[in-house]
Amino acid sequence: MQQDPSQISSQKLLGLLRSLVAEVRPELDLEKITLESSFEKELGLDSLSRVELISRIERAFGLALPESTFVEAENGLDLLRVLTTLRPHLADLVSAAEARPRSETATLPERARTLVEMLEWHAGHHGERVHIQLYQDDGRGGTITYEQLKTGAQNFAGALQQLGLEKAQPVVIMLPTGADYFFTFFGILMAGGIPVPIYPPARPSQIEEHMRRHARILENCRAEILVTLEEGKRAAQLLKGLSPSLRQIVTAAELRLFTGRSTTVEIRPDDIAFLQYTSGSTGNPKGVMLTHANLLANIRAMGKAVDASPEDVFVSWLPLYHDMGLIGAWLGSLYYAALFVVMSPLSFLARPERWLRAITRHKGTLTASPNFGYEYCLHRLEDLALDGIDLGSLRAAFNGAEAVNPTTIERFAEHFARYGFDRRAMTPVYGLAESSVGVTFPLLGRGAVIERVERDTFMQRHEAVPAEAEEPHVLHFVSSGLPLTDHQIRVVDAAGHELPERREGRLEFRGPSATSGYYRDAEKTRRLFDGEWLDSGDLAYIAEGELYITGRIKDIIIRAGRNIYPDELEKAIGDIEGIRKGCVAIFGSGDPQTATERLIVLAETRSEEPQERRRLQQQVNALATDLIGTPPDEVLLAPPGSVLKTSSGKIRRSASRQMYEEGKIGQRGRALIWQIGGLLVSSLAVQRHRITELLKASVFALYSWSCFVLLVPFAWLGAVLMPNFRLRFKAIRTVAQLFARATRTPLKVVGSEHLRGIAGPCVIVVNHASYLDSFVLAAALPEPFRFVAKAEFSRRLITRLPLEKLQGEFVERFDTGKSVDDAARLLDALKGGSPLLFFAESTFTRIPGLQPFYMGAFKTAADAALPVVPVAVRGTRSILRDGSWFPHRGSITVTIGEMIDPAKIAQESGKESAWDIAVALRDRARGFILRHCGEPDLS
Repeated sequence: MQQDPSQISSQKLLGLLRSLVAEVRPELDLEKITLESSFEKELGLDSLSRVELISRIERAFGLALPESTFVEAENGLDLLRVLTTLRPHLADLVSAAEARPRSETATLPERARTLVEMLEWHAGHHGERVHIQLYQDDGRGGTITYEQLKTGAQNFAGALQQLGLEKAQPVVIMLPTGADYFFTFFGILMAGGIPVPIYPPARPSQIEEHMRRHARILENCRAEILVTLEEGKRAAQLLKGLSPSLRQIVTAAELRLFTGRSTTVEIRPDDIAFLQYTSGSTGNPKGVMLTHANLLANIRAMGKAVDASPEDVFVSWLPLYHDMGLIGAWLGSLYYAALFVVMSPLSFLARPERWLRAITRHKGTLTASPNFGYEYCLHRLEDLALDGIDLGSLRAAFNGAEAVNPTTIERFAEHFARYGFDRRAMTPVYGLAESSVGVTFPLLGRGAVIERVERDTFMQRHEAVPAEAEEPHVLHFVSSGLPLTDHQIRVVDAAGHELPERREGRLEFRGPSATSGYYRDAEKTRRLFDGEWLDSGDLAYIAEGELYITGRIKDIIIRAGRNIYPDELEKAIGDIEGIRKGCVAIFGSGDPQTATERLIVLAETRSEEPQERRRLQQQVNALATDLIGTPPDEVLLAPPGSVLKTSSGKIRRSASRQMYEEGKIGQRGRALIWQIGGLLVSSLAVQRHRITELLKASVFALYSWSCFVLLVPFAWLGAVLMPNFRLRFKAIRTVAQLFARATRTPLKVVGSEHLRGIAGPCVIVVNHASYLDSFVLAAALPEPFRFVAKAEFSRRLITRLPLEKLQGEFVERFDTGKSVDDAARLLDALKGGSPLLFFAESTFTRIPGLQPFYMGAFKTAADAALPVVPVAVRGTRSILRDGSWFPHRGSITVTIGEMIDPAKIAQESGKESAWDIAVALRDRARGFILRHCGEPDLS
């Protein structure tokens, strides 16, 4: 029954609040509780308690609260404001509209090389087919077809390009699950940018920690644009203050208003498709670089393992800023033309039955969740909420992204069997961001395989010896299956030697899905690789070819020669009545007196009664002794919120250890005003640094232009008035070298001997990155040379006169045929004896990268049978980019290669055609320049 918002009773709401508090915090004085009492600080209500409170309020008032209420409401008054502004809403969550029918069968983009090509394939072949179903309880969630996704993304791409987005620039996405997220992600790709998904801030009490973590991400990727929603703009402004690179904050609604067309950008398989920042459970976030080729290889391999097809329906509540939700759920569904039914994580947390009801309504065949999601359904849902649930359509329920608990998967299979769940659908998998997402999958339809292993043998000798059926206190490990097609795994010891089966060691992997490293972090990238293999950071063993994960390397505690695995003990302690389930952290803390690790148990409890706390400590000690043979050195019982977690719900043991060692366990979080104040103070320091750097850069730019204005007239006069070519060139070189010294621009020249050793004329080919290139070459090259310049310079006296005196040659650009025709005229120019220098790209742009080479220089060299000398210029583009007159500090390197003899090419290859030889000259010269210019290949 729905209730008129005007009849919402504050006393009834207070009664519901006090009733819940009486259950979870019986020691509190209920009469002192008001609607102004803080849920977290005064009442100690954790996230699950708040979910239960909202659920009771919805049942009592017959209204459905927005998902945002779950994280935004800080006290009863916040809930009252939401309730009194709600319009009557369908509160019967059991009734459901029929799923929308799908259109014709689909074919797959088997030849697609990039994510954009994948989308364009589907839009071109079955554009009206529904791709995304946005789930709502009343069945009225919107849908997105492939054509709509493509059109919306193109619109967003044009808007981002209008904002100045250039190829290969990161763009941060801070959006919740919804249509705008999908349009923004592909819009960034189509504009040539690199999406960087981050999670929107949760409740205000945690905003400082979130903003500082996000600031570290922006500091690493140096994104200039952030896309968010209107409600997120205030938080984004705080982030902008902490991030010097961030210059624009734009909402998805503002991008949607753009009406122009986007410019097509060439996207290659080896381009970075997006940056997946790790959750940061063990340190600062690292940006995993994933290319289009990496992602498509992983999607195809996972699809093969589960026999994915367009007939599948993937139901997901997973966040789109994590690899499992983004790649495994969404992009995998996109490739295989499966219907993607999606809801926000908050929708699931507020009412987990939505996940199961979406599977029922849309006859979901595939779904996925961390172990937490399955456990959450077990202890959160009552049979009444599951009325009408039918999970019989599921053929694979993936369990990954965190440690898989054998007890959870057994209990889930048993409990939900009455709702049609087939235990063979439970599919534990293993993956990590460094391998896109997936590494190993079990055989389809087999169900979970759980091994029982002798505890003492494993902890002391690291051997996974199967235990007898009746043996007590064994370890349980879950198989994650076999490596995906074309992927490999191995287990190695501390020295890097591969171990035999059933021996525990460090897990390494390799394959086409593997990252090339971390974005702008060479040191962490170096530590990631062991030759061709990548270090997973996990401990594991292999049995009959299948992978069994045993723990994280950094989390293992070594005590008295035994390995202690926190995960198992944490779960066991979490089952003690009075300890908050999933809120236990076990870690080692160094003891400076004994030089050993102390075993610390940090467990959350709501109890403040001394006798009850002593009981809990005794139970923890007894349980630890029973499981690992030794009691912990310290059992620390702390209030809710003390155990730190990542955005994906993983225990942050390292961060919790740091809090413990700093004596901060149990301290209440600072009030929102103090958090914002701290962020503002930090942002002022960042802004001061930014302003200081801007002032220094402006002074340098002004000084550089002053030097240029003073010196260039001498160069111009020297080129025009000196009596012969060598003296004219010497005048230019002298001024160019003085300019480099005056601006303190380091100029390094490598390989000068390669040019000095050539007797007679030759063709010099150079990459072109900046207006500075001509001055740099004049200062760097040891011998005088003549320029081949674009014809536009001949139309102005101020440029034509010095170039003519320097025996420059003018050619038309942007016309390959014309460039080849000019070769005959340039042949005569070479008879003068001095080298002739070509900018082989003809022009330059702001975008870093080596463009295709024009044929004029190489046809000239082949026809004249003259050697080609490749020269790579590095650093000028970053000093002065195209379209900007603001020079920056930097260093320049000029690398001169060995001459490439066309006669030698003809002899080695047997080619006689001058054109074939010219092509070979081009390819060899371009290869050398590409290796030394420090920029990517744009051809």
